[in-house]
Amino acid sequence: MKQKQILIGGVIVVVLGLGIYALVKSRGSASGSDDEAAPENVPSVVTVQLGTIKQMTLHHYVSGYGTVEAAPATADLPAAGAQLAASSAGVVAKVNAIAGQQVQKGDVLAELNSGTATFDSAQAQAERQKKLYEQQNTSLKNLQDAEAQLAALQVIAPLSGTVTRLAVKPGEAVDVNMPVAEVIDLSRLAVSSETPAAEAADLNTGQEVQVQSATPVTATLSFVSPAVDAKNGTILTRALLPADSGLRPGQFVQLKIVTAVHTNCLAAPSESVVTDESGHSVIALVNGDSAAQTPVTTGLREDGWVEITGAGLKEGASVVTLGAYGLPEKTKIRVLGAADESTTTNSTPAK
Repeated sequence: MKQKQILIGGVIVVVLGLGIYALVKSRGSASGSDDEAAPENVPSVVTVQLGTIKQMTLHHYVSGYGTVEAAPATADLPAAGAQLAASSAGVVAKVNAIAGQQVQKGDVLAELNSGTATFDSAQAQAERQKKLYEQQNTSLKNLQDAEAQLAALQVIAPLSGTVTRLAVKPGEAVDVNMPVAEVIDLSRLAVSSETPAAEAADLNTGQEVQVQSATPVTATLSFVSPAVDAKNGTILTRALLPADSGLRPGQFVQLKIVTAVHTNCLAAPSESVVTDESGHSVIALVNGDSAAQTPVTTGLREDGWVEITGAGLKEGASVVTLGAYGLPEKTKIRVLGAADESTTTNSTPAK
């Protein structure tokens, strides 16, 4: 009997122990659920990098490539270059210039012999007729014929400039209109370019042209063709270069035509301007340890900067750059590189 009572008492103790253990575990689980739910009430912090809104001058360009050449004739000046050709068939008797030589208008660059007529004999006959005419012992027609014969046997520089090409040597045969030499006034050069018609709507004479060369050159747009080249859909443009440009005829250069200039406008780093879900441009303006999306209207873009207008924008304001895309409309931020325990932003204006 006594053993039975002891057994019953042991069972009761075990049952009570299990009950107490289950109760403690149940309370512990409830307490743990609260702890796990707690972080849901703590606002998330996004790590970002910052930039600064600046006031600056921005440009719009039409970019392309062009070729340096002699300036064409204008209403006030003749062409700055000329291709010289033989006016009669013959054999080169003498060459009086070399490539790179400076020559004056009227200089004889090459002398020819043609058939029975030689340059020396033609020159002597022209001088004789001139003297006779001065003495009134020959007619004007005889003088003109002698001078025409001499002119047919010589290649004359039509302008002062530099011999950029010489294509003949003494003893070589030449045909009528065969290229013999080229003379260019190197102080009067231009750069011509073919611009796609779709990009040419804003082009006007007088606009600044920036020529990208070893030493950048600033020129002025002097000609915009009124017609489109049907072969390639481009418009011919030409810019007159300054006399000391240092460029050479035939040189291929990159150029930018300035079609718009906005001065004293507000600009933000390009990576700070993003598109929201509705398709509008926004930036994340920083205020203390938080950032809020702000709608903006964008304008000119240049060298990593975007012109912006909108409410609440001012020079020196901090904006989110890295991390701006997908940023909530308003959120707490942590600046990349700041101390882990700090969420306060201390922006530095972009330099």
